[in-house]
Amino acid sequence: MKYRIIPVTPFEQNCTLLWCTETMKGAFVDPGGDIEHLLDTAARLGVSVEKILLTHGHIDHAGGAGELAQRIGVPIEGPQREESFWIDQLVAQSRSFGFPLAQAFTPNRWLEDGDTVTVGNETLQVLYTPGHTPGHVVFYHAPSKLALVGDVLFAGSIGRTDFPRGNYQTLIDSIRHKLWPLGDDVEFISGHGPMSTFGEERRSNPFVGDRA
Repeated sequence: MKYRIIPVTPFEQNCTLLWCTETMKGAFVDPGGDIEHLLDTAARLGVSVEKILLTHGHIDHAGGAGELAQRIGVPIEGPQREESFWIDQLVAQSRSFGFPLAQAFTPNRWLEDGDTVTVGNETLQVLYTPGHTPGHVVFYHAPSKLALVGDVLFAGSIGRTDFPRGNYQTLIDSIRHKLWPLGDDVEFISGHGPMSTFGEERRSNPFVGDRA
């Protein structure tokens, strides 16, 4: 499996294009906007996008999902169904944060802890990781030791918990009980900022490192 991180919108949040090298079928993870740029990138790489995967429903990560899904005729998978709290507010979120008006949608498939999703011939595990939002999920590709963690964890930081239905202790528990057991050598792509590894964050993250 290969990936390309594509920063989108003035917020420069990370949308990730994942694809299976055998089939060249792919998925956009958290397409927050800049749809033409996303489609151009996929076309340039020769990737046929077959679905959209969402870690959570905040506007900067899900704002382009509805329009993109309709444009190219693909399903949306994820997050966990508690995230309808945020997805149902996408239009209001776009107005509040100055984003282009989001297109409302309902995911074709809600995901639960222990589910799997496919991208071409590749399979990713789904981990339910609430705290930043109530229905947040993480996607993990074991063969690559790669996790797409949305806004749960960042290099040197963690996700905010001051939004409605955020919970600090729940977020900490999600990181320690769901992410750390995957292994220190796992690389992760966050919703914002650079990549890191779980081992590095356990050593140095002031919020959730082993010394915190």
